[in-house]
Amino acid sequence: MASVKIAYIGGGSTRAPGTLASFIRQAENFSGSEIVLQDIHPERLDLVRRLAVRMAEAQGADLKITATSDRRAALEGCDGVLSSYRPGGFEARALDERIPLSHGAIGQETQGAGGFFMALRAIAVAKGLVADMEAVCPDALLFNYTNPVNIVAQAISDHSPVRVVSLCEGPIVFPREIAELAGLDPRKVRAVMLGLNHACWSAGEDGGAQYDGQPMIPLLARKLEEGIEDEWARRWIGLAVELNSLPASYMRYYYFENEMVRELRGKSTTRAQDIQKDVPTYWQHYHEQVDAPNPILDPALSRGGIFELEVAVDVMDSVFNDKGEIWPTNVRNDGAVQDFSDAQVVEVPCLVNCQGVRPISGYRVPAPVRGLLGALGEYQQLTADAAWNGGRQQALQALVSNPLVRSLPLAQTLYDELAAAHREHLPERLW
Repeated sequence: MASVKIAYIGGGSTRAPGTLASFIRQAENFSGSEIVLQDIHPERLDLVRRLAVRMAEAQGADLKITATSDRRAALEGCDGVLSSYRPGGFEARALDERIPLSHGAIGQETQGAGGFFMALRAIAVAKGLVADMEAVCPDALLFNYTNPVNIVAQAISDHSPVRVVSLCEGPIVFPREIAELAGLDPRKVRAVMLGLNHACWSAGEDGGAQYDGQPMIPLLARKLEEGIEDEWARRWIGLAVELNSLPASYMRYYYFENEMVRELRGKSTTRAQDIQKDVPTYWQHYHEQVDAPNPILDPALSRGGIFELEVAVDVMDSVFNDKGEIWPTNVRNDGAVQDFSDAQVVEVPCLVNCQGVRPISGYRVPAPVRGLLGALGEYQQLTADAAWNGGRQQALQALVSNPLVRSLPLAQTLYDELAAAHREHLPERLW
């Protein structure tokens, strides 16, 4: 099994204990490896380190877990780097959600104007991260889990020699969620999802999805005819049936935009504010477990559950142990999906082994969604370029190209208010 050094950038977050629990769960695949946690919050970083060490000791995991607030020191000699950070924290995410909604537009972590400003902040940090990697671990593979994962990967892929793969559990989770909404067994679903991150669709014959070996779309159509009580379940399943393809759940922001705006504006809190209320509970649980005789994370008291980033650990395992497995990831297209340029970062099944992460060719996205995905792809590229080295005008051009913005007056208003709100996390050229 591989003995490697992995740096975890953002290793003091509420999600970090669950990520480390995933490594410890697969410790035999990383026997003798070192995981270096790095974060800008020293107290939280130390707590996560102590908890991870205790969990590893209790389970007999042969892993060395250390921590430092010095990013370059953490990266020194690394074989892999896992990045999962949130510039500005949940407070910034709440602004991304609330400000657009105040103008009747979608505010969301990865979609619309909220996702746009998350990208600007994330890429501002990513520039420094890859510069450090180029200096001290140029051959390391960057496993990115920082949202919006596709835009972050696009910027790095276009502007840095660092090898990057962005990861998301969505292509695995979305088909299972649809099955559950329809009252089906999610374990019996098989679907090839592809397109862009949080904008992937099942592709192939019979809608690209099977249930227990049979085409799934006709089964969903029958479930609709029989009646589905939940309104959003009906809409999501109805979208799959009408377009003959399973959609990512985020597609509701585009195909039911007005309904989503009404629903979100009708709530007293945003998603980020809801999460913020639970954050003290997470830290309390981690404090309690670090002193427990046999520390075990409770999914109900851990941010994102115990194994939130297990896909990242699985992909690392396949790379460093040369397993040659197939995983959905976000990488340069390089001809894999006919509907995108070679340089576009796409979400697609990939062959993962010691040579890296390579997209599998021969796919097309479903015809009814090519227009929307094409527009989102153009927005992705414009945003990546503006975030990396553009100014306010270039960034505004990217924002107005977003299908959830479209109007120039709206784009100007949202840009001015969000740029002012996030000023401390943005380069001066974007003010």
